[in-house]
Amino acid sequence: MAGWFLLMILVAGAGLLISLQLRSKFNTYSKVPLQAGLTGKEVAEKMLHDNGIYDVQVISVEGMLTDHYNPMNKTVNLSPDVIMAVVWLQPL
Repeated sequence: MAGWFLLMILVAGAGLLISLQLRSKFNTYSKVPLQAGLTGKEVAEKMLHDNGIYDVQVISVEGMLTDHYNPMNKTVNLSPDVIMAVVWLQPL
């Protein structure tokens, strides 16, 4: 019994550390100034359209690192920090 409890604490602790590190990296890189280009919403829409996808909406959802695709209502959901971020697109 104690072994399972210890294992659960270790797994939860590892998950917490990974989450904290991911948030830290996002906070660091989201403050890096970039050349003017497109917003996160415009980049997502461009990626969809470049791949022939026109029936998916890009919308904003509350939270940090809450970005996801919802197949139920065909939306790409971006957090406010991402949807309004201005990024520079480089050609492939």
